[in-house]
This record gives sequence, C-alpha cells and structure tokens, in this order.
Amino acid sequence: IFVIIGGSVMSAQLDPDLLRTFVAIVDAGGFTQAARQVHRTQSAVSMQVRRLEETLDRVLFQRDGRGVQLAPDGEALLGYARRLLKLHDEAVAALTRPDLAGLVRIGTPDDYVDRFLPEILARFARAFPRVQVEVLCETSVNLRRLLAEGRLDLAVLTAGCALSGETGEVLRREPVVWATAERQLAHEQEPLPLALFQSGCVFRDWALASLDGIGRPYRIAYTSASFSSILAAVTAGLAVTALCRSVLPTGVRPLGVEEGFPPLPQTALTLHRGKPISAVAECLAGYICEGFSGDISATHAADRSPLAAS
Repeated sequence: IFVIIGGSVMSAQLDPDLLRTFVAIVDAGGFTQAARQVHRTQSAVSMQVRRLEETLDRVLFQRDGRGVQLAPDGEALLGYARRLLKLHDEAVAALTRPDLAGLVRIGTPDDYVDRFLPEILARFARAFPRVQVEVLCETSVNLRRLLAEGRLDLAVLTAGCALSGETGEVLRREPVVWATAERQLAHEQEPLPLALFQSGCVFRDWALASLDGIGRPYRIAYTSASFSSILAAVTAGLAVTALCRSVLPTGVRPLGVEEGFPPLPQTALTLHRGKPISAVAECLAGYICEGFSGDISATHAADRSPLAAS
C-alpha cells in the first residue's frame, strides 16, 4: 500500500489490526478506553501504536502532561484508516459470510434514525442481503426494558458521559445544545416555551434542571416521543428544545450562554447487546460501531480535546 503522509510517498504494509487500534483510541477518547474496546491491555495498545508509528516513520500522537492528542500526521492518517477498515471489513464479511441469514431487531431513539442508520443499514444489506432487520424507535428508557425482556437484539441508547453503571460500548460522544428556529424568537419569550421528549428522557431532565438552576421561568408547551414532532414545534418558532448538536437540521440553530442559556452536559451514545447475541446481530453491531464512530462531519471542539492517557 502506498501511503502519502506529510507530503512524502512511502511503501508500507498497513496492518488492519494496528489501524483498528489507532481509530479506537481516537473514537474512545484515550488509550485505556480503547483497550477495552479492542480487548487488549493498555500496554498492548501502546505497543501497537509504536509499531504503527515505526511502520510509517511518523509521530501519530503528541504526548504532554495532560494526556495525548492527535499529531498532524495522525490527523492525516485518520481518514485513510477509516476508509481502509471499512473496505477491509466489508470484503471479509462478503467473502466469509455470504450466506448469513436471519432476523436482527434493533432499537434506537428516533432522533438518530435519519442521521445515521440509512447508510449503515444500506451497507449491511449489500453485504448480507438475506438478513432481515427490524428497527424500533423508542426512548432509551423503554429500549432498556425491551432489551432486558429479550425483545431486542441490539439497542442504541443515550447516556450521560459519566456513564455511571453503563455496560454498553460507547459509539460517540457529542454536545447537547439548546436549539431554536433561526428566524424566530421563541427563545426570548417569558416564560420560555419548551418542546421536550416525554418523561424519562435524559435531555428533558438536563434541560429542566439547568433552567431551574438559573431561576429562569419556563413552560412545557409541547411533549412528544417523536423527534419529528419536537422539530416541527421548534422550526415553527413555537418552542425551544435540547438536542444533540449533530442532529440539528437546516433552519434550526444552537443557543449559547451569550443568549442566556446555561450549558448542557455532553451525551454518550452507547450500543447494548442482548443476551445471548446471535452471529447476525453481532455482525450488524460491527457495522453500527463503524458507522457511528466513522461519522466525523459533526465533530466539534469538544471532540478534539486531548485524549486521556489512562
């Protein structure tokens, strides 16, 4: 494989296992977190990074007292690594499991369906046309229950970034923001009209707690379990809501502290597997992990903070 890094051309054999660990470090936010994802010790992960750096004769991570972060050559490699792994995994899947068949039931909050699932499911269907996928859109609270009852094989859930008690695999972390229509003034009304998901939604809890914390009066004008219904109220200029920044559509903008809105916590999207997990469900889980972590178009400054060294 000819690799262009830092303006020079070199011939190097890029081991997919090393690239997978490199990408896992970036996506998981550090060496320790990545070690859990790739099922290796932290020292083994560090050794793999050294091997990759020696192969390319480039420094991929910059280390300082706060931890590590991507070096310029690491930034350059990241996009190539994602594409190489994507093609590698699809080729292996298509040639080693062409007859994989069955049913996979996956649950997800509906605010991520349009943003992430179409491409993931399309790629999976091309590799495994005999696998049937059923998608159920529900709140994270309901999805946890359905997974525990054995009515789902996989579930994408929303959690706080502290991940207290979480057992799922972290797909991505991203900021939660206040959102309003670009050309409306709902955010200036008193009391503040809100469009929120139903009780049990962590975004709802965060929004209400933050407003209570600054003493701003509000009223819950719209409540729905449907992402499209929440957006309809917001885009019409009838209310303000709290959503992941990556799912904000055209015509909706975030609100910040300069407009009197307190910052909201970051969220983590986690993938949970039912027990027992079938071969077809585990295969789809791999596509989901790659699809969520590989989408970097919504990356923000928080995503580029130093990676934890431990």
